[in-house]
Amino acid sequence: MSKTYMARPGQGTGKWYIVDASSQPLGRLAARIAHVLRGKHRPDFTPHVNHGDHVIVVNAEEVVLTGNKLDQKMAYRHSGYPGGLKAVPYRRLLARNPERAVEKAVKGMLPKNRLGRRLFRNLKVYRGTEHPHQAQKPEPIEAAFRLSEAD
Repeated sequence: MSKTYMARPGQGTGKWYIVDASSQPLGRLAARIAHVLRGKHRPDFTPHVNHGDHVIVVNAEEVVLTGNKLDQKMAYRHSGYPGGLKAVPYRRLLARNPERAVEKAVKGMLPKNRLGRRLFRNLKVYRGTEHPHQAQKPEPIEAAFRLSEAD
């Protein structure tokens, strides 16, 4: 009888991927990023393990929302105090802090537990094209999906 392979935390090397968010729909972009952060593109995917893959998002200010979402969709946050709910339309959120819009979309697609919080730390979002992670030699995110389709 063969045993099922289960990766262990810290096993294997995490890769760095980069994605250009310009003119990409926010939800579809977030889904692909969450897929890579979770490690589902890897042949050794294990549900309870952080595989260590990092994703860098550049040009977050150029992300697109389809339909009337710019005016109708709201970003909510709560201060923790009674009556502390704040609602901001996505048009204003994208104008002031586009990084937060991308982070919020990706975070909503990750597990709501310790693993999800740890995976979220592997996401780096930048407004423009510059980022300080050149030394990690990031690959385009499409490379992650080519690997999984070849298997």
